[in-house]
Amino acid sequence: MRKEYNFSEAKRNPYVKRLKKAITIRLEPDVITYFKSLSSDTGIPYQNLINLYLLDCAKEQRRLALTWKK
Repeated sequence: MRKEYNFSEAKRNPYVKRLKKAITIRLEPDVITYFKSLSSDTGIPYQNLINLYLLDCAKEQRRLALTWKK
């Protein structure tokens, strides 16, 4: 190893904004089963499929039509 390194020409990582953040989320078993079956059909891991679906919802600004009973 060198005693000193020159970082004067270093560039920032352009992908740092795209890093995923680990969270905990509770999903119903039917939801997990659905995405796992899609996973076996497509070959894409089910967690990636859930992320892709949620990302699509966010980009399209989809909103749930919720109605609350009084």
